[in-house]
Amino acid sequence: MIDHPPALSELLTEQGIEAVRVHRVLTALTDGAWWSARDLVRATAVAHRIVEATLDALGHDLDHRDGRVRLLHPARYTRYTRSEPTDPLAPLLDQQAAAELRRLVAEAPRPRTDLDHVTATAHTALRRGAFLASRFALPGARLLCVGDHDLTSLAATLACPEAEAAVVDIDERMLDYIDTAADRLGLPVRCYFADLRLGLPAAVQGHCDLAFTDPPYTPEGVELFVRRSLEGLADPRRGRVLVAYGASETTPGLVAKTQSRLSRMDLVFEAIWPDFNRYLGAEAIGSASDLYVLRPTSRTIGDGTEAARIYSRGANAKEAAEAFTETDARSLLRRFQADTAVGAWPRAALPGDITHIRLATWLKSPTGGQRAVVDLTGGFQALLPRVILASSAAETHAVVPANTPEVRDEAGQSALRAMVGPRFDVRFLRGTPGPRTTVVVAHRRGADTAAPADRLLRHCQDRAHGTLTSTLREGLIRIHADLGRPINKRTARTRVAAAAPWLSGHTLLDLPAHRFPALRTAVGDLTSGLP
Repeated sequence: MIDHPPALSELLTEQGIEAVRVHRVLTALTDGAWWSARDLVRATAVAHRIVEATLDALGHDLDHRDGRVRLLHPARYTRYTRSEPTDPLAPLLDQQAAAELRRLVAEAPRPRTDLDHVTATAHTALRRGAFLASRFALPGARLLCVGDHDLTSLAATLACPEAEAAVVDIDERMLDYIDTAADRLGLPVRCYFADLRLGLPAAVQGHCDLAFTDPPYTPEGVELFVRRSLEGLADPRRGRVLVAYGASETTPGLVAKTQSRLSRMDLVFEAIWPDFNRYLGAEAIGSASDLYVLRPTSRTIGDGTEAARIYSRGANAKEAAEAFTETDARSLLRRFQADTAVGAWPRAALPGDITHIRLATWLKSPTGGQRAVVDLTGGFQALLPRVILASSAAETHAVVPANTPEVRDEAGQSALRAMVGPRFDVRFLRGTPGPRTTVVVAHRRGADTAAPADRLLRHCQDRAHGTLTSTLREGLIRIHADLGRPINKRTARTRVAAAAPWLSGHTLLDLPAHRFPALRTAVGDLTSGLP
């Protein structure tokens, strides 16, 4: 005798072997508590579409109040109650680390939709750390986190303080937050700024034993972040790349497309752990994603080309429109008498006498020129300070969206001037070439008799691609020599290490923005007492 709505029987029949998902929802509801659809998604890892279909099928067997529901007769549905397998990682979860991660996740910067951020739960971060520590020989190993909105670097080093972690991210807020948390907790985590579409910082290329990434879930995004992970491995034959990846159960074709890209890279799918990662959002995919453990082979290729559209939302998405037209582009180049055009300019807008350079190439080694115009409108505006610092041109004109933080108000403009000074004078041309864009004009200052601190900082800015420990050492030796107070390399090296122990391996182009004030302080300490 059927003692539940016929619509539920129809749904169960329609789902077939996947009816287990409906069973999970019913199991949760049999506790008699009040549930929202979102809470059911997060508790069961069942996609929002299936949760809603189950609630609709239950019909009048549900009581409704303030957007929540509960079963009127839970006993009718106990036949569907399912016992979930015991979590094999549960005995490894340190409760002190769990409390710390709950605090860290709760206080972390809000997710950015334009970067496809969805926050993983603190429990997920904890399980990631436990998995890494149990599956691999982590003491002494180096972990690379290719993007780390979920704080995996902190979780891994909490689970194994003898490991080291490096974080590469474009989100300055997260770099600041992770750096601050690592300093407070005494964890060996280093943070680097980079736009992963253009490559990894030199300091982490070929440096790590393991890589972890929770990338944008477009096929292009997964492939790019995995390629960057591979570039970071010191020995790909022994390394592993761990990837959090999820998709709606209604889009198996998307999963197949993504997995096909990984297969074409000759990666071995060593393991796939379903629903390993849980999130505070992403209800369309059940607020969950799988954990892939990928093993490179001798044929695996890690390097990738510049990828402009890898996200599903925002200025970096495939659907995003360009900020200015071919006519505007031609007008800009003519107006600023450009001899160099950097970025994804419309080809038809480029006169034959203008040198065209890819943005990735410019940031690695900019070609000389007097007037460069850089297109940062395709979602690359976060690179603005680094594009200026990387420039060897007498004048650099960077075109950015008008809502870019460094141009939209006085606070942002002051922050930009602080990052690129004292080498560059900066001014802002609003509404150029249109109301949605601003041109930032950076004019390189000539040499003068500046104070020693400014001279040392300018020496580093003239060599922005070099490691800061080296450029600071060389600049300090030169300034002392000019003042008739010579010092040797060993003395200079010791002073730099004492003034900025956190600086090793960094260049000005991958140094997170929150470290720039500390760099200025270190430069001041190094030149203290000099006339």
